[in-house]
Amino acid sequence: MELQFYHVLIPFLPLVGFIVNILIGKEVTRYGAHWPGVLTVAGSWVCSLFTLRDVLAGHTIDADLYSWIVSGTFKVSVGFLIDPLTAVMLIVVTTCATLIHIYSIGYMHGDTGYYRFFAYLNLFTFCMLMLVMGNNFLLLYFGWEGVGLCSYFLIGYYFNKKSAADAGKKAFIVNRFGDFGFGIGVFMVFIAFGTLHYADVFGNVSSIAGQRVDFLGFTVDLPTLIALLLFCGAVGKSAQIPLHVWLPDAMEGPTPVSALIHAATMVTAGVFMVARCNPIFNLSPFAMDTVAIIGAATSLFAATIAITQNDIKRIIAYSTCSHLGLMFLACGVGAYAAGIFHLYTHAFFKALLFLAAGSVIHAVHTNDIQEMGGLKKYMPITYAVFIIAALSAAGVPGFSGFFSKDEIIWSAYASHSSVGKLVWLMGTAVAFFTPLYTFRLIFLTFHGTYRGGHHAEAHGHAVTHSAHAHPAPHTSGHGAHDAGHGSHDPGHDTHGSGHNTHAAGHGAQGSHHGEHHIHESPKIMTVPLMFLAVGAVAAGWVGIPPILGGGAHFAHFLEPVLGHPEFHGTHAEEWAVMGLSTTIALLGIGLAAFFYLRKTDLPKKLAEQFSMLYRISFRKYYVDELYHYTIVKPTLWIANSVLVAITDAKIIEGIVNGVPGAIGRFSQSLRKIQTGIVEHYGIFMAAGAVFILALLYFMR
Repeated sequence: MELQFYHVLIPFLPLVGFIVNILIGKEVTRYGAHWPGVLTVAGSWVCSLFTLRDVLAGHTIDADLYSWIVSGTFKVSVGFLIDPLTAVMLIVVTTCATLIHIYSIGYMHGDTGYYRFFAYLNLFTFCMLMLVMGNNFLLLYFGWEGVGLCSYFLIGYYFNKKSAADAGKKAFIVNRFGDFGFGIGVFMVFIAFGTLHYADVFGNVSSIAGQRVDFLGFTVDLPTLIALLLFCGAVGKSAQIPLHVWLPDAMEGPTPVSALIHAATMVTAGVFMVARCNPIFNLSPFAMDTVAIIGAATSLFAATIAITQNDIKRIIAYSTCSHLGLMFLACGVGAYAAGIFHLYTHAFFKALLFLAAGSVIHAVHTNDIQEMGGLKKYMPITYAVFIIAALSAAGVPGFSGFFSKDEIIWSAYASHSSVGKLVWLMGTAVAFFTPLYTFRLIFLTFHGTYRGGHHAEAHGHAVTHSAHAHPAPHTSGHGAHDAGHGSHDPGHDTHGSGHNTHAAGHGAQGSHHGEHHIHESPKIMTVPLMFLAVGAVAAGWVGIPPILGGGAHFAHFLEPVLGHPEFHGTHAEEWAVMGLSTTIALLGIGLAAFFYLRKTDLPKKLAEQFSMLYRISFRKYYVDELYHYTIVKPTLWIANSVLVAITDAKIIEGIVNGVPGAIGRFSQSLRKIQTGIVEHYGIFMAAGAVFILALLYFMR
């Protein structure tokens, strides 16, 4: 089948939306800027459905649009590869992006940078679609860097707010470490194969099996080297240890941005890349084990941090790190289809979690779950979809997350990998922590009594109480608030005139006054939540395993691209593994209910009794502090003491200011010979004539 026009429209429609808004949005579209944004992304979604139909009919398309770079033997085209893996990613990206764009109409209503926000969302979507549709490594790299750039724009959207600007820079700089390795990996692919096109590389991948090369003075296995270099990019982009630190700070961006980054686009790029490059990774057991161990370690690491955090968005951010780790765990044991299956289901329930959290923030104007409580009666729709998303994330049977999560855990247990049993144990532990921190969030947010009332809202701007971290479970954390300079996110009340003022008192009267103004979000925000809730429930039904009466259609669909791994294990073992992880998940929910609904004073007592463990978790294992003292401070010292004080001030400024100064001093001396006396000028002319004649005589 040839490339169709609607295939080309998928990435380029959002690009059109970006161009329209960025060029004329400020003066023309203004508060109608959502129309170019939403309509173009919705158009991409429709085209993606037609593309899925083509792939389901058995068509695979690998076609070039035009030659991009031709330099000697280096030839790269702009072209698309449309196969089952691409089709899955297109549905994930365009579905979530469309619903997030619609939700943003209500969430960002009244924002001073409204057109700019939708322009950035469109550009983000375009870059991600180019990443997943490209048929060569250079287009992959283009999209890869494009989503990184857009994340900088969107995380630092409130650029007048220092914490937001710093978070945007942090995300961009941390990703440079991973992308440096990724870029070298792409170079190594070209050196090894003489091309960057997927078909040529993967078709001849067996030619590099067993090859060894010299790299930085070491003789290393070539497939291992390429795989690990490519995986460096995935570690940064998908926030795995040790480059995970940017993702929690990314919460400084507006909540729809968090949903787009965490659910469907940027952070899933690393998992997609590893799955796409599975022929290379399969040649290196060492690289596979590395992927599995880093994924499992990140999953457990992030889960143990999430249980003590108080910022509603940061809890979900660490949940994203944890679930991404599970996806890499699956890829590392050879279960690429299981990893992509979890990527697919995770997109729906994680987007739902973030957007539901945004609905809560929109109502109470704070991110701190310790200042919430009792919201169930005021926000029934948000509460219902939050429960659905949490049950799916926790892996409760019947919901989407159950099928994909248990497929990963079973694959780890039954794999031939040398680290399979180890990562299975770690994944099983994650199955306990996930429902614990997720339902802790829900119970503190929606149940009990309202504990807020510390905030004021004037003319649509959220004025938030400063929250400081203390090592106790009922204190506020270093929460990132979605309130930026000149912005109405999330303080703008879409139902009111914007002139209401909420009491800022800290007593019962202030709390009651704040509670009185809590209301459900408008339909423009709740309707997308309902659609995502359907996905959180039913998206996983396409991959029900045979042991539960399904046909594992999802894995079979991806088999032409990702292969069919062999696992060893009996049905009894599979039932036991599934039963264990499910029981542990239900135990986590029960424990959360016991702590935060019945014995509400117990968490504080436990935190005080195990204060060291609590503090380590609350302070995120002090990784940020470690990086600050070992990387940031030395870098700043070198920059200030060497680059600024010596290189800039002495050398560069010495040249820049020294040359004009020398010319000035020479000209001052030269001016003295201009006396205005004719006899002096005559003497100078005669002397000059004598000098020229002498010069000509000696040069003869």
